Amino acid sequence: MSPNVARAVAYIRISDEDALSDGDAGNVAHSAAAQRDAIEAWASRRRVVVASWQVDRGVGGAVPIAERPGLVAAYAAVREHGAGVLVAASAERFAHDSLVAWLIERAALTEGAAIHTVDGTVRAPAEEADASWTRGSLDLAGAYVRVLNRARTRAALAAKKERGERVGAVPYGFTLAPDGLHLEACDAEQEVIDRVLALSAEGLSQRAIVASLAARGVVGRTGAPLQQTQVARMLLRAAS
Repeated sequence: MSPNVARAVAYIRISDEDALSDGDAGNVAHSAAAQRDAIEAWASRRRVVVASWQVDRGVGGAVPIAERPGLVAAYAAVREHGAGVLVAASAERFAHDSLVAWLIERAALTEGAAIHTVDGTVRAPAEEADASWTRGSLDLAGAYVRVLNRARTRAALAAKKERGERVGAVPYGFTLAPDGLHLEACDAEQEVIDRVLALSAEGLSQRAIVASLAARGVVGRTGAPLQQTQVARMLLRAAS
């Protein structure tokens, strides 16, 4: 699908400071509602269809791409809808940091979209802020690709986990379902976990729990007695 300049993906960013003072006279322009209104008015004037809205909340202007789930989703929406534009209310809504802004723009161009701002503001090119960035532009280009790939991997793993599919090794207490994707409870291991939790509730230390399990002949998957690190992981998962 060729990028369509009459189709856009909108990006809204709200920092913690914006959220705390949202609605105040000095900050109302940074509210999510104000940013959306501005983008909708811009789209109407330009006769652009906004195909997707993506929002990052509690994200500062210097936060990199990989730590902005909303921005990562915006790039995915650009690909999905064949959008030729990634738009925000202003340049600072994309980034406060010149290097981050440069990386955001390069990532958008890689996906086939140009960066636009409703108010027409632009951030100074990275090479103007630091001449060494010009010399290292190839390294930066590779860096942003690696960052974007890591972000996509995180998003894919999170989606698999949300669907109940296996991510990485099969955790203790579960077994792999016949479909090879989902997890099923392992009754024998769940009984061990219940025993660990009960002993912890009685006030036993992790070391004492390990000793109690060993005295009962409880072993792990390898046939060896359970170790304190395994007990600690069980307690941590139960608490999360």
